[in-house]
Amino acid sequence: MGSLTYRETFEDGAGGWIAWSGPGQPVPAVIEDGALVSRSPWGIDSNHAPPGGGYLHLLFILHTAPQDEPSGAYAPLLGGNRFIDGGYPRDFRNARLTLRLKGDVDLQGAELRLHCQSRVGDRAINFVLTSQSFEVTPEWSEQTITLPPDPEQWLCLGARHDLMDVYGWGDIERVLSDVDIDIILLLHPLQIVPLSPQPGGPHIGRAEVDYEVDRAVLPTGEIRLGEVQIEFSDSHQS
Repeated sequence: MGSLTYRETFEDGAGGWIAWSGPGQPVPAVIEDGALVSRSPWGIDSNHAPPGGGYLHLLFILHTAPQDEPSGAYAPLLGGNRFIDGGYPRDFRNARLTLRLKGDVDLQGAELRLHCQSRVGDRAINFVLTSQSFEVTPEWSEQTITLPPDPEQWLCLGARHDLMDVYGWGDIERVLSDVDIDIILLLHPLQIVPLSPQPGGPHIGRAEVDYEVDRAVLPTGEIRLGEVQIEFSDSHQS
């Protein structure tokens, strides 16, 4: 086990943090003036469309363990991951996450939230922390959230109708005890309004893949991430 505090300032590159431009399209993170930058239009992740927990904009992604990606899409982006290379803990129960960030956004009802993803059995289990979020302010601010293994504070994202063999529902304590896929800073929830009638409703097909959506009701703007710090807890009491 490495140090109990992970700190990334992006002074020497992205440190393993990556971005995502759409389904199956992980991309290198953009760095400007020593900060990661994410700008709209953001891709729509529909893997957890209802009956799952909803649609997502994925802004900043950090893999927490080496991944066996059958598609190989992530492989070229995972080099130089200072979290993995540093041997930091994957037990996020009661960890404290501090971000230094700023931006200019119209969130359209979404919030900047933390997502944690772990493999449990043969499925990936995804949770979003809905009880705490980050405020995006025009000037730099430093904000801290905690990650209690309390099911009342998290939303399990589950799976869309045709991905239930890939994603599933599970227990937040189990997921936080070994976050062996990734953590993501994302925007959730999103309002998905198809521009054309969708037989069976908007959740049967994939937004922006099978049909166009009304971008006027989705978040727009820019968010800058200047520093990430994770303080891991020796105590795992909820």
